[in-house]
Amino acid sequence: MTKKQRYEAARNTFDMLYPDAECSLQHADAWPLLVSAILATQCTDKRVNMVTPALFERYPDVYAFAEADELEVQGYIRSTGFYNNKAKNIVASARMLRDIYGGNVPDEIELLTALPGVGRKIANLVVGDIFGKPAVVVDTHAKRITYRLGLTKNTDPTKIEFDLRKIIPPQEGARFCHQLVLFGRDVCVARGPRCAECAMREWCNGVESK
Repeated sequence: MTKKQRYEAARNTFDMLYPDAECSLQHADAWPLLVSAILATQCTDKRVNMVTPALFERYPDVYAFAEADELEVQGYIRSTGFYNNKAKNIVASARMLRDIYGGNVPDEIELLTALPGVGRKIANLVVGDIFGKPAVVVDTHAKRITYRLGLTKNTDPTKIEFDLRKIIPPQEGARFCHQLVLFGRDVCVARGPRCAECAMREWCNGVESK
């Protein structure tokens, strides 16, 4: 099978399993999603969703975060881990958005990655989910599963992103990546993947006991 054929087979499987796949981080618009994505670094989406309601009640917009005291922000996000750097990056990003973009979140990956704490994974998430632009989010699930499915031979997230962009239609990237997350949580887990339950086991490179 070609990589394109492998993608189409995976997409068809995911469309049956997860027809309504979407981002599990709760957000109303671009800025809350950006903050939540920063908090989700080495933290579960479930935990982030528990933290953000109080955080956004205290700081309702970019301007409030730009004036925030980092130590106070840390208190709200402590349970997400790495709270010192996360608070620093969130406040610094808010100040950049206030001073350069009038409080708006830009819709270009290159501009987003200039913000503190924002890499290509977060930038793609915002660009795809909020602005509807072509996006490929390479998180730990995407990295693991696309390698197993033979969609890439790379292990570097940026290289994986561009490999996937070559075979995934632009309008399908964001949704496919959300489906990968769900599949990675349900079936193709990092340790002990449930290969016997997988419809793609016959052609998966990583299937156990094949």
